[in-house]
Amino acid sequence: MESKEEDVNVGANKFSERQPIGTAAQGGGDKDYKEAPPAPLFEPGELKSWSFYRAGIAEFVATFLFLYITILTVMGVNRSPSKCASVGIQGIAWAFGGMIFALVYCTAGISGGHINPAVTFGLFLARKLSLTRALFYIIMQCLGAICGAGVVKGFEGNANYELFKGGANFVNSGYTKGDGLGAEIVGTFVLVYTVFSATDAKRNARDSHVPILAPLPIGFAVFLVHLATIPITGTGINPARSLGAAIIYNRDHAWDDQWIFWVGPFIGAALAAVYHQIVIRAIPFKTRA
Repeated sequence: MESKEEDVNVGANKFSERQPIGTAAQGGGDKDYKEAPPAPLFEPGELKSWSFYRAGIAEFVATFLFLYITILTVMGVNRSPSKCASVGIQGIAWAFGGMIFALVYCTAGISGGHINPAVTFGLFLARKLSLTRALFYIIMQCLGAICGAGVVKGFEGNANYELFKGGANFVNSGYTKGDGLGAEIVGTFVLVYTVFSATDAKRNARDSHVPILAPLPIGFAVFLVHLATIPITGTGINPARSLGAAIIYNRDHAWDDQWIFWVGPFIGAALAAVYHQIVIRAIPFKTRA
């Protein structure tokens, strides 16, 4: 009889009661985490470090490849006789999201894998990098985007490139500039909020039982935003992508709306940074200096 009671106790205690996923009450909730101190506003010493320039080169190459693949996909869809004869809007969205997934995975350990001035701006506001590095990243991202769009134009030829509008962003007919600005703000908020959440040290400590590959949700966020906003603006949410395509295409209607693809993403990134740092990061967790 005693052995049966022991068996019952063993069976009852063999599997501990599970806490709701994502709460601090679960096993990983008390895990310590280490977080880097806030980055200084200016870091002159970075200019003497090879890793600083290597990170900038990584951002240049990544943004170059991003524009090359994505703009080429857009051009391929535009030159098809019908959407059904090509990958369509879904394929364009997959190209943007898939390239972000791949490129963030490749460059995260070198530069952080920003590939987007709005992401860089949001992380700068959260004190994740210095102003020196942020400006350097944004310059390299824009240069990479211009070169990527230029290579696509070289493949397509001037006539086809201009006929299919060079993959440039502008507010489509039927929508106002206010609609376009709102779409860019919300779309960038989704992206940058996902970046913060996927790379948050506190989240990794709290939810250590949940395996996460940061580039995956970031790329998926880009994919979803493109599905929603391609009909409105062609989806910018990346000022470098919009600038690179506009410079190579160089037509008035692309430049008329260019401000939307800078102001909107920067506002969205700022809102995401404020929301994540003040609301999400307000939950108390144990830390070590």
